[in-house]
Amino acid sequence: MSFSAWMRKIHRWLSVAFTVGFIVNATVIWGLGQKSPPFWMYLLALIPLFLLLPTGVYLFALPYAARWGRRAREVGAT
Repeated sequence: MSFSAWMRKIHRWLSVAFTVGFIVNATVIWGLGQKSPPFWMYLLALIPLFLLLPTGVYLFALPYAARWGRRAREVGAT
C-alpha cells in the first residue's frame, strides 16, 4: 500500500474520531446539562482535529505536487 493510501486511511479514521468526539462533547456538555464538565471533555474533539490538519494539507497538496512533477518531467524531456 502506498504512502498516499495510508494517509487517506489515517485521515478517514481521524475524521471518524473527530465526529464521534464532537458528538460526545455536545451530548455531555449541552445535552446532559452539566454545570461544569471537566476540561478534558472540551479537548476531546480537538485532538483529532489537530491531527487532521497535516493529513488534510498533504491530501490537498497531492494533486498539485503531481502536476508540478509532471510538468518538470515534460520540460526536462524537451
